[in-house]
Amino acid sequence: MWNEFLIFSKWLETTHLSHLMAGGWKWGWPACETLHFIGLSMLLGCIGVVDLRMLGVGKSMPGAPVHKLVPWAVAGFLINAITGVLFFIGAPHQYIKNVAFLFKMLFLVVAGINILLFYTTGMLKRVEALGPGEEAPVGAKVISAVSIFSWLMVLYWGRMLPFVGNAF
Repeated sequence: MWNEFLIFSKWLETTHLSHLMAGGWKWGWPACETLHFIGLSMLLGCIGVVDLRMLGVGKSMPGAPVHKLVPWAVAGFLINAITGVLFFIGAPHQYIKNVAFLFKMLFLVVAGINILLFYTTGMLKRVEALGPGEEAPVGAKVISAVSIFSWLMVLYWGRMLPFVGNAF
């Protein structure tokens, strides 16, 4: 499987889009970096508020209005997913052998599984039903703690890309 991935990444480098991202379009990489940081701010800012509320910060806020921030977090994630794929297409060789990238992807998967658990275990309904001053269930607090940790690790390992390994 890994060999096929290496072959795919070699092919990817030969595409027109890869050449555009790698320097054929002078503003491609900087524009994507800017959008990536905006998306990251949207994602972490909004999910951070939701998670902190479930952990007991700002208990005066009811759960349902706080949860209305989630679509903004999803928009931020989509911006990051699109720009992240463009970065990978532009220079797959920089990423596939970089341990920081592998850890970033690992924690992205952990965050995704955690979100699935939140929505499939009934925690969403319990959190949205929270009134001002009410504590979130223990399960929601665990999910929130894992969420904060995993997203911070995605941020950390993404930032470490140029410093860990020899890709950049």
